[in-house]
Amino acid sequence: MRPRARQLAIACLAAAIVGAGASATAADAQIPFAPCPGSNDFACGQLTVPLDPSGTAPGTITLAIRRHLAPVGNAKSAVVALAGGPGQAAIPFAEYFTEGLGSILSTRDLIVFDQRGTGHSHPLSCHAFEHPGGFHSFGALIDSCATQIGAERAFYTTPDSVADIEAIRRAGGYEKLVLYGTSYGTKLALQYAQEHPEHVEALILDSVVTPNGPNPLDRSTFAAVPRVLRQLCAFHECAHITRNPVRDLARLVRRMHGGSVSGRLIGPKGHARTIHITSNELLEILLAGDFDPILRAEFIAAVRAGDSGDDAPLARLIGRAESGAENETSEDIDVPLYYATTCEEESFPWSRTATAKERLAQARAQVASLPASAFAPFTAANSFALSDAGACAFWPFATPAPPVQNAPLPNVPTLILSGANDLRTPTSGARAVAEQIPDAQLLVVPNTGHSVLSTEPTSCARNALRALFAGKTIARCPLTPPAPFLRPTPLPPERLALVAPARGYHGRTGRTLSAVSLTLADFARQLLLKVLESAGTSGSFKASAVSVGGLRAGWVQIAGGDLHFHGYSYIPGVRITGTIKAESVTLRIAGRAAAGGTLRLGPHRKLVGALGGRHVQIAASPSIRGITATQARTATPDTLAATQLPDRLARLERTLTGLPAGLGEALAALPELWADRLGAES
Repeated sequence: MRPRARQLAIACLAAAIVGAGASATAADAQIPFAPCPGSNDFACGQLTVPLDPSGTAPGTITLAIRRHLAPVGNAKSAVVALAGGPGQAAIPFAEYFTEGLGSILSTRDLIVFDQRGTGHSHPLSCHAFEHPGGFHSFGALIDSCATQIGAERAFYTTPDSVADIEAIRRAGGYEKLVLYGTSYGTKLALQYAQEHPEHVEALILDSVVTPNGPNPLDRSTFAAVPRVLRQLCAFHECAHITRNPVRDLARLVRRMHGGSVSGRLIGPKGHARTIHITSNELLEILLAGDFDPILRAEFIAAVRAGDSGDDAPLARLIGRAESGAENETSEDIDVPLYYATTCEEESFPWSRTATAKERLAQARAQVASLPASAFAPFTAANSFALSDAGACAFWPFATPAPPVQNAPLPNVPTLILSGANDLRTPTSGARAVAEQIPDAQLLVVPNTGHSVLSTEPTSCARNALRALFAGKTIARCPLTPPAPFLRPTPLPPERLALVAPARGYHGRTGRTLSAVSLTLADFARQLLLKVLESAGTSGSFKASAVSVGGLRAGWVQIAGGDLHFHGYSYIPGVRITGTIKAESVTLRIAGRAAAGGTLRLGPHRKLVGALGGRHVQIAASPSIRGITATQARTATPDTLAATQLPDRLARLERTLTGLPAGLGEALAALPELWADRLGAES
């Protein structure tokens, strides 16, 4: 799957949290519902609708629907949960929808359906995406897929899905609908509200795509990048890293000259490989940070290091992003449907009657005509690479260019949620929609990216949702620093000379002692990331199978309940080799820059020994303690949908409980370790 489609697959996966109900029927319902197999909460039904809502072209589509009934009476209103994408099936998340709205659905049914072309509602498919290796270019693949779908590809746009929602409303016997949408689902909700305002009770819009969006060149995303980078450095979080993260990124992009820089990535067994890093990949990482704030936490320092010529942190960052991508699947989004909707409906800067080659030239000319400031600190080339223009130029269009949506929006109770750090659908779009609905309430949630209800670190947005339907005042979200684990990581020293000596020591011995502390803190962070990744993706975690690579060299392995260091290096010229057991520690410090020696576990759990012929000791952090559920929640990245978070936390707690004594404590103390060592770097 292309990166853009993969990003949207993640966005769609996280675009799902909405409300509950229990029993009764809608009096005028025409959809035959029956209990869903294996579910006591939802009834299953189908509704056959015209392929062409205008009735011109023949054919029908059968929509798969799930209904959760209000607990009392015959509901005349329903909440319709709209998935994102385009291309996301909603039914797989039906059970999770019931966990979000609670009392909001006490008098309303919940309707979940797979939009046409997705899931169980006539999913689109083509051989091209099943066997992409048989095509000499992505353009040929796109053309082949569209040709195989045939003339019906004209009927998978947003207006067609709007007609389906109205058909479900009528057949379900509902007078009014509450439309809940996330990302692309907000565009669908807004267009329904424009066409059927008399049937809209309320709108819940999470991560807004405007009625005429998205912009095919993602101009709002590029405009938001500088703001988001500065927000990551609020509360003096980057004081020991950089004064200007935007300038750092701009200089690094210029250093790449449209190509790449290279860095060494140390694998989990200590093997090094060269990573080529492009500006497009930096942009992809920033976008992935909408759901994985740990990527963004590491981004600021990695870019600052790269700007200075130290590319090891960038290589590690790219490697972690690649690891996350390998754990993603394309099964959650219908890719042919994604392109059928996107290509037919976005307003690309070209003539639809032109050839593919001519369209590409017209699009590139449009990009080139814009000022460099429109994309800074990135470039126009990054904009074109991110967009779907390169694919959709080869799409054989089956519809005219989409009309501009100018219909007014109904003045109904509306809650608009926007993550302050969202780059996919920046707050500018949310503000534009809020201005069109007189009484709309816009809530900007700090420290949050895309899909607010599933990624917010607090309950601010959920509280606002309930307040809206209770007629209460919606409170603004407090502006607070992010959780310790999600704050920008320290800038890795390029050489030992840049490390401040440990307190009470001086010279190379003191710097080496500080380097040991920094190296152990780096290892603890990398191990915790590995634990979270393993417990979150595989459903189980085997400590004996875990190993992590150093930033500069070496690796660490858990074996037999012990930690074995094999030349693990965080600072050039300083390596740690040895073993940490439950009741003993032996670490040998070596390297061309280090004051060599050995550290062991002494009284009061201190590391004691000799470095460079001098007696030294490292006191244990006073904050070291066993991890708790609250700490685990603080330290957990939002890489997965919130629906998976409780199980993930439980597995994390069980894992840390089973680790050797001292290791679980070190992991629990990780945020404090990083905070303690921030001041050790010059």
